[in-house]
Amino acid sequence: MSAVPSSAGQLPGGPSLPQERRIVTAIPGPKSQELQARKLAAVAAGVGTTLPVYITRAGGGVVEDVDGNSLIDFGAGIAVTNVGNSAKAVVDRAAEQLAAFTHTCFMVTPYEGYVAVAEQLNELTPGDHEKRTALFNSGAEAVENAVKIARAYTKRTAVVVFDHGYHGRTNLTMGMTAKNMPYKQGFGPFAPEVYRVPVAYPYRWLTGAENAATEAAAQAIEIITKQIGAENVAAIVIEPIQGEGGFIEPAKGFLPALVEFAKANGIVFVADEIQTGFCRTGQWFACNDENIVPDLITTAKGIAGGLPLAAVTGRAEIMDAAHSGGLGGTYGGNPVACAAALGSIETMKELDLNARAQAIGETMLPRLRAMQEKFDVIGDVRGRGAMIAVELVKPGSKEPNPEITAAIAKACHAEGLLVLTAGTYGNVLRFLPPLVMPEHLLAEGLDIIEGAFAAV
Repeated sequence: MSAVPSSAGQLPGGPSLPQERRIVTAIPGPKSQELQARKLAAVAAGVGTTLPVYITRAGGGVVEDVDGNSLIDFGAGIAVTNVGNSAKAVVDRAAEQLAAFTHTCFMVTPYEGYVAVAEQLNELTPGDHEKRTALFNSGAEAVENAVKIARAYTKRTAVVVFDHGYHGRTNLTMGMTAKNMPYKQGFGPFAPEVYRVPVAYPYRWLTGAENAATEAAAQAIEIITKQIGAENVAAIVIEPIQGEGGFIEPAKGFLPALVEFAKANGIVFVADEIQTGFCRTGQWFACNDENIVPDLITTAKGIAGGLPLAAVTGRAEIMDAAHSGGLGGTYGGNPVACAAALGSIETMKELDLNARAQAIGETMLPRLRAMQEKFDVIGDVRGRGAMIAVELVKPGSKEPNPEITAAIAKACHAEGLLVLTAGTYGNVLRFLPPLVMPEHLLAEGLDIIEGAFAAV
């Protein structure tokens, strides 16, 4: 039943994989189509797939499928493989741990790896205050626990979130997520005491981008004070750059105003850095851009080179508010995932992936802005570091254009470039290349994108 090509045992993935785009069949090819038929018969229909090519190896800036096609990867597993797939330090550390032991449950008999990851996160996250960390399995789980911790600390219940925000697929985090379809439709009722306020979306702010920060902050604060009561708010939770919402970078000044308001009213400010963290934006965390120091920060995705791990890190007095046994989970901080995280952080430091992310942005943004001048469906080009997006509109307007977005993505896929879409209106192409993406593949990927715009 195996669909793995015969070369699988001869050529490993990871950094040694040839860094080339190679198209030998239609995308998806016949073997991927066979596997997709098996998937449809075996996997729940609710588990969708962006591009049904079935991967056998990946590394650097490419993923290779069962048909022998090598695709340029502008998705990184949704900002997970920042250090590249199967990075050497990740594999070495994880393999060593795998051979030693795979699980004890940190709440039963602990191990050093968990402690070492917590120490690294306490050091790397913004602020020089005393910190604590707790480890979990997924981004949604981290967000849920951040809310638990904030409620335990403040003895309050209300949680404030933002238009276009995304925080996960669990019951509480679905309620915190703004976009209905596909994340919330038919899955309610949701957890109570979640309130949504405006975000400073520069491209779509009605009175202009120059007014977005001041006006959005004022509106958000007025809603909190008049409709919720600041004294009832446990936490304000926001992505410093909104991910699934469309890579929306709030106008400068918006986040600092929220931090100031939270501090003045005893509210825990939570930065959801699940997609933005670990060098993705050209800094360790997106909060660093405006020198924001969150009370709590949630991380996942890029933390462990592809293994499932997540964390909440924050001020010691807040993190320690939860009673003993109130935080945890059977698999939280799995020893193999912790080993991988230490290898991932080692790789980020050794390769200076913050600088590499900045360089990727310096290559992509000018090219995409040049395309914006040529193609009137590109309404906005935005991003920071290697977290870049273009928002597509109906020509001559700002009306969202999800149809052309899907068509461009499909055209890129057919040419062997994996791209993702996003946005509340489904009209954003988002680009998240691995931070080890070679320059020639980055340039080739941009050429494919430009060709797709010209053709579509």
